[in-house]
Amino acid sequence: MSHRFDIVIVGARCAGAPLAVLLARAGLQVCLLDRSRFPSDTPSTHGIQPAGVRVLDDLGVGARLRRITPAIDDALVALGRSRMEYRGITALLGSPMLNVRRRILDAVLVEAAADAGATVMTETTVEDLVWEGGRVVGVQTSQGALGAALVVGADGMNSTVARLAGAEVYDRTEPGRLFTWAYFEGVAGTAVADTGMLALGKIGDNAFLASPTDDGLYLTAVVPSLSRKDEFMADLDGAYTSAVRTWPELDALMGAARRVGPIRVMSRWHGYFRRSAGPGWVLVGDAGHFKDPTPGQGIADALRQVARLAPTIEQALGGANTDQLLHQWWRWRDQDAWEMYWFAHDMGSPGSTRPLVAQVQARIASSDGLTEDLIRVLNHDLPPSELAKPALVLPALLAGFKGERGQRLSILREAAELVRTDRRRRHRFAHRLSA
Repeated sequence: MSHRFDIVIVGARCAGAPLAVLLARAGLQVCLLDRSRFPSDTPSTHGIQPAGVRVLDDLGVGARLRRITPAIDDALVALGRSRMEYRGITALLGSPMLNVRRRILDAVLVEAAADAGATVMTETTVEDLVWEGGRVVGVQTSQGALGAALVVGADGMNSTVARLAGAEVYDRTEPGRLFTWAYFEGVAGTAVADTGMLALGKIGDNAFLASPTDDGLYLTAVVPSLSRKDEFMADLDGAYTSAVRTWPELDALMGAARRVGPIRVMSRWHGYFRRSAGPGWVLVGDAGHFKDPTPGQGIADALRQVARLAPTIEQALGGANTDQLLHQWWRWRDQDAWEMYWFAHDMGSPGSTRPLVAQVQARIASSDGLTEDLIRVLNHDLPPSELAKPALVLPALLAGFKGERGQRLSILREAAELVRTDRRRRHRFAHRLSA
């Protein structure tokens, strides 16, 4: 080995760089690797829920990011005919949302890792893992071999570490939607001094995610069903613009804004869990788990995982039960992510909203308390099962029966399908925990 570290972290974006900050601050010798040169972009909704912003504050970069992007303190949620408007996210959750393009966010985090004392090696490709006695003891890179007591894969969906370690995928889900997004200038609420608003919605077949981001820009994502990909791509500009006009409030907010750059597209993705711990290695962020991006939770999830993994690694390297502690962290990750994984999957399901779900959404929109609960769910403070209780669903079922006489049979079938799906998922998770 040309160099020896306590930790080698492969991937220097929103999972790897924060982990490097925390471990370097703890006095560990950390090497942070990435094949990219920063600043550089990567596909991302790049919204950060308050739960993630709190971690950024702990890392010491939150104040800096607030100086370059508006704090998002309000939310407008449109679900079919239902509307939910909430003001005061900071008062409810303790922090605002932020939306920072990845070329900015990741560069700030890499700089923070270097300032904390980590050795940062960009434009460096990992070619293989180094094994000794059935255990990972380092990585072979384009710059030479690096030894480590632990190798962390934080290198995204197509993780090299996961592939080389043989980390199997489980509970895979196929994509239901095509993600398209673009940036605009001239939208109200994009100045740093302004209080920005998150717009999250689903109107007909189109889902939406929009908010101010850095440099005075506004991000608007239009997310049609994947089955419409050929139709959408045949006239991307026209289809995108027509979709925005189906949500009048978003269309009015954007007004005469001018698009900056092309419309970006992502269609090749899928949801998954991966085995995320083994002898001498661990996976974090998208390397170990990826879910439907419709609710835009990926960055905050990565930051939350890192905040839990860092002290686990400190403890693991200080004793003889390293593998057991990392396995326990992996199990925590699955428990933490399981309900939200399926919530996001259902939220991003293709097609229009079904009648019973629409009735549930209407009841949430009519109640301030339930609206706050939905915001807590989106912030990962409340599990979805705490929102979707019988006290919410049964009145929605009765309302559907009264108001949708021609759809009673389909509503009954929908309810039965929801119950069967929930039982099947609970059974699968119980089996996963016992494995």
